Amino acid sequence: MNLFLDTHVLLWWLDDSPSLCDAERIAISDPGNLIVVSAAVIWEMRIKQALGKLEISPDFYPVIKNQGFELLSITADHAYAAGGLPMHHRDPFDRMIIAQARLENLYIITHDNIFSRYEVSVFAP
Repeated sequence: MNLFLDTHVLLWWLDDSPSLCDAERIAISDPGNLIVVSAAVIWEMRIKQALGKLEISPDFYPVIKNQGFELLSITADHAYAAGGLPMHHRDPFDRMIIAQARLENLYIITHDNIFSRYEVSVFAP
């Protein structure tokens, strides 16, 4: 299965948070699954860190790179698709994640209920 981590899910994974359910934890750790992290997620984390809204180690990026996750760049196609989404969600990072998941045929692991308003596959344990 090809899984796409929303920002809060990635943070929970890195923190070994009990907010992740067992099925999510198993799916992320399964070597048979492709786990994808978007450049939008890294960007969002970095911005929140710089604004003081997220306390995370300054070296979080190398830690993410060492997880063995696939890093997904943002393309012009992704940007165009994100701009064309209905305005159910106003967060530009989440809109990009939704657009990328749709174009790349990925299942998003998220606890954000607004994602279900879009035609996107959401991992449901």
